[in-house]
Amino acid sequence: MEFVEPIRNKKQIDAMKKYLRGQNIRDYLLLVLGINSGLRISDLLKLNIEDVHQQERISIREQKTGKRKDFPLSEICKKAIHEFVKVTGRVSGVLFASRKGNKSISRVQAYRILNEAAKQVGIEEAIGVHSTRKTFAYHAYQSGVDITRIQKLLNHSSPSVTLAYIGITKMELDEIYISLNL
Repeated sequence: MEFVEPIRNKKQIDAMKKYLRGQNIRDYLLLVLGINSGLRISDLLKLNIEDVHQQERISIREQKTGKRKDFPLSEICKKAIHEFVKVTGRVSGVLFASRKGNKSISRVQAYRILNEAAKQVGIEEAIGVHSTRKTFAYHAYQSGVDITRIQKLLNHSSPSVTLAYIGITKMELDEIYISLNL
């Protein structure tokens, strides 16, 4: 499995959203929910429309850990979900439905969607299905959220695991010492 990066540049995130919205509303929603929830792709792809439509929160049992996860939907997620329902006319069933309609797209198809969108907007780093989760964590960290809180959100064993996961390098941490100069 290839190591993937978070999408660090917010302009590139916006460009990916714009590109995907123009391609397929389902794919746009996949990106928006992924980067705003931090859910693993396996948990995203299990969602039904009823799990998110007209909901304030998402409540699931994580496939990997078996733990319950319950969190509020952001306004951008609610808007994307509303737009999805309006465009598709669907209010029930699999959220990220394949062309067959009765089952979800595969993890491989999700990878293709996200990777192609990244290429289209000029992202050269390796982008894959895990990039949405890493992007969520990276931008939370960059906005000042304490690493131990992000660790808890991601169910990681330690802050150092979370820092490595989101791609915060030793050089970036060293920059704090160099620039502080109290």
